[in-house]
Amino acid sequence: MAGIKEIRTKIKSVQNTRKITKAMEMVAASKMRKAQERMRAGRPYAIKVRDIAANLMQAHPEYRHPYLLERNEIKSVGVVLVTTDKGLCGGLNTNITRLTLARYKAFQEQGVNVQFTALGNKGLSFLTRLGTTLVSQETQLGDAPNLERLIGAIKVQLDDFVAGKVDAVYLATNRFVNTMKQEPSFIRLLPLPSGLADPFQSGDQEPGATEGAPKSEYGWDYIYEPDAKSVIDDLLLRYVEGLVYQAVAENMASEQSARMVAMKAASDNAKKIIGDLQLVYNKTRQAAITKELSEIVGGAAAV
Repeated sequence: MAGIKEIRTKIKSVQNTRKITKAMEMVAASKMRKAQERMRAGRPYAIKVRDIAANLMQAHPEYRHPYLLERNEIKSVGVVLVTTDKGLCGGLNTNITRLTLARYKAFQEQGVNVQFTALGNKGLSFLTRLGTTLVSQETQLGDAPNLERLIGAIKVQLDDFVAGKVDAVYLATNRFVNTMKQEPSFIRLLPLPSGLADPFQSGDQEPGATEGAPKSEYGWDYIYEPDAKSVIDDLLLRYVEGLVYQAVAENMASEQSARMVAMKAASDNAKKIIGDLQLVYNKTRQAAITKELSEIVGGAAAV
């Protein structure tokens, strides 16, 4: 009977685990819808800012913003790694950290120094274990991206690029494709491509790619206040900050989708294990009953 009791305890334990994973699945499904709506709501702003900035640069080709200047030689780069604060979301963090590690080793082989900014606790832990140069960080981002908190972390990288301390800045994040698919992406943030391509249109773009760049069929003219240079400077800064905000929003949508799928898989596996344990329990219990009956019959026959 000790075996029956042990199996019953295991069944109860798995049932409790399934209740937890089922609850987490439902919570993730609710948060996923909100995260996807938030992610999609930010895209029109980014598209419009990109269109205006591209038109301004076409109207004033004589002025080149520091964010647009290509460096002749890449000696040092900055990487902004976007991950989640919590786990239990499948291989989401593993995929982006594996891609970042591969790029990090490639930079080292080329003799390029790399400095990191961590957005998310999982990325911070990974970079700390790796022993990298960490210049800024921001964790506990919550369920909704807060631009004011992100600006402080990424400003370090932006200022270093303008000052010439780094020759390029890259953004490592998960791009949301659909509920079942999230792609780890390593895109160049600075210097910006001449056409201001949308880096989230296609996953992993090479430096300077212009896919998704806005195409204008008409000439554009604006009334500037106070002047064109100030407007372009402020607009490109907002554009870069918007890219980071969009990256965090995409990663949060990917997180909730991946967690929902992972918890559903865990709940389904728990249900299967419960069924298997229940079958073993029934067989063991039947065997014990059969044994007792055999002993009773044997004892009666002996009398």
